[in-house]
Amino acid sequence: RGYIAALAPQGVPTMDVVVADKNGAELCAIQVKSRQHKGRDRGWHMRRKHETMLGARLFYAFVDFGETHLDRPNVYVLPSEKVAEVLSVTHAAWLANPGQHGQQRKDTELRRLLPDYEYAFRPGPNKYPEGWLKPYLNAWHLLELPETDEFRFP
Repeated sequence: RGYIAALAPQGVPTMDVVVADKNGAELCAIQVKSRQHKGRDRGWHMRRKHETMLGARLFYAFVDFGETHLDRPNVYVLPSEKVAEVLSVTHAAWLANPGQHGQQRKDTELRRLLPDYEYAFRPGPNKYPEGWLKPYLNAWHLLELPETDEFRFP
């Protein structure tokens, strides 16, 4: 793809992988989240901070390793703006709907990025139904960013 990738220094809160073009003129950051087919919601653990981690050159790679070591992993590449939007909207919808016993839900730090948010919007229409992630499957082309002066070297 014409890029060089390296692990970010340990302790960097917003990225796991730094990606640059061959000349080092274009840079972007990737935060990696991974999961196996354990649990029924098929989602990835996130936190409140991911609702505000935004950047034109910050992306997420959501890796689904499947059920066994023989399964080929699926990778969903999403811009940070989309992740923040989905987490904010779905968490707000979940909080607005009563719990299983009619109680008001309590806000927490935890969030989930899911392939289907029916539970969060029920009984209303689901803004992120099954299949909303499909356009992001192996969407590495999203890393091809427009030319800017950001991260440019003289």
